[in-house]
Amino acid sequence: MIDQNSRNTNNSIVKSSFIVGGMTFISRISGFIRDIIFANIFGASSSTDAFFVAFKIPNFFRRLFAEGAFSQSFVPVLNEYKTTKPSEVKKLISYIQGNLALILFFITLLGIIFSENIVSVFAPGFGDSDVRYMLASDMLKITFPYLFFISLTAMYAGIFNTYDKFLLPSITPVLLNISLIGAALYSSGLSYPPIIALAYGVLIAGIVQYSVQLPFLYKMNLLVTPKINFEFSGVNKILKLMLPAILGTAVVQINLVVDSIVASMLAPGSISWLYYSDRLVEFPLGIFGIAIATVILPVLSAKYSSNEITSFKETISNSLKVVLIYSLPATFGLILLSDHIIVSLFQYGNFDSDDTSMSALSLIAYSLGLPAFIMMKVLLTGFFSRQDTKTPVKFGLIAVIFNIIMNTIVVFYYLSNPFTGAHAMLALATSISAWIQVILLYIHLNREDFLFSNDIFNKEAFISIISCIIMFLILGNIIISPIALADNNFFTRGLLLGSYIVLGALIYLVSMYMFGYKFKKSLV
Repeated sequence: MIDQNSRNTNNSIVKSSFIVGGMTFISRISGFIRDIIFANIFGASSSTDAFFVAFKIPNFFRRLFAEGAFSQSFVPVLNEYKTTKPSEVKKLISYIQGNLALILFFITLLGIIFSENIVSVFAPGFGDSDVRYMLASDMLKITFPYLFFISLTAMYAGIFNTYDKFLLPSITPVLLNISLIGAALYSSGLSYPPIIALAYGVLIAGIVQYSVQLPFLYKMNLLVTPKINFEFSGVNKILKLMLPAILGTAVVQINLVVDSIVASMLAPGSISWLYYSDRLVEFPLGIFGIAIATVILPVLSAKYSSNEITSFKETISNSLKVVLIYSLPATFGLILLSDHIIVSLFQYGNFDSDDTSMSALSLIAYSLGLPAFIMMKVLLTGFFSRQDTKTPVKFGLIAVIFNIIMNTIVVFYYLSNPFTGAHAMLALATSISAWIQVILLYIHLNREDFLFSNDIFNKEAFISIISCIIMFLILGNIIISPIALADNNFFTRGLLLGSYIVLGALIYLVSMYMFGYKFKKSLV
């Protein structure tokens, strides 16, 4: 029986998750508008391959260190100081901010100096004489400083989340999309190569995202002068937690980068096809997975510090149940409407029907791993909230090694016997590796008795699967072909796609209700 305190906690989580999810939804919509403009102006070309590599590299390090390992290590320690050592909170923020800025400065400097070498590592398929190689190297010199500003922004986001202020951190990504949209539109008036404007758009976005956080930190009386001190106990604790967390929290990102590395050896456009399909999977991942994981991390950290183990188990088990119920229809929907989504959003200008077909293939492959991507976000909080960053490393290594082996097999087979859709095999390997990691994380967390496992895979999950199948069958017999959809203008395509999504959601929800699923009960 869930007591009133637990119920209040769950209600708070739901409210905060809706805030983060709603703001993430707005961010993702602006991201889609951005990608539509990209596809229309630049298509899936060699220049877009070069930009996506130059953008992915600092973005990878951001997700790996700042929003990944650092945030997952910083928030529990900051929460601990907030609870037990409130007088030293400002010291911790000051020292970690100064130390982080110093490390980021040298990383950024090295990134600019060795941009050519870094591109060679992340895109070995770009030969020295390849125009993509030089273009990516030039743009990386511009985009790499983005890492400095966005990493500090991520640190500030950790502070806001610890103090239950989720609105600002979740809406700031919109500024990146606005900056890139402006840069893309501006690029049409530039001489060759116009895509360089996008690199400057990334840099400007980083500066703006960093700057808008400062007034709000000042208002909270937490805007402190950065100082360098690696001896402070809180700093040491964060660093010790960070080192193993780097791999444990970033398996998906590492796998996506591995996909890009291998894709550079495949047909031109492969990197772009993977990018566009990944962006679509990121939409439900952000709304469901990242939103809930962001909210429950400080909650779980506080519960574990207070030795509220039963409430800890209720929170993480309920979160898993909710994300599973809502990620399954998203998975079925993305698979069924893969071509329709790509046609409606991207098939304009230089983005042709072949690009649509190839992007749809990788979208289906990534979609198969969507529930795993989402559940992984929640499961990892069960470890990081207890300041256990070592255990996920073992499982992360297994997943990464599997993905690398599968990608290696694909690329060697492709080089000797080229075939259509090789990039989709890379996406499929990433999805499978995510499922491997989720299963291992779940088993371990259950063995440690930090889950109510019976509350997750039960009658309600079965009802969800049946409802998804019903939705798939009914909607599959209603939708028009993607070829016919492409004959319409942007407005009509969007209207038809929107109607399919709404209809699919209604069929799913009605089916769930008819089978006895209690939506309100599941949320609290």
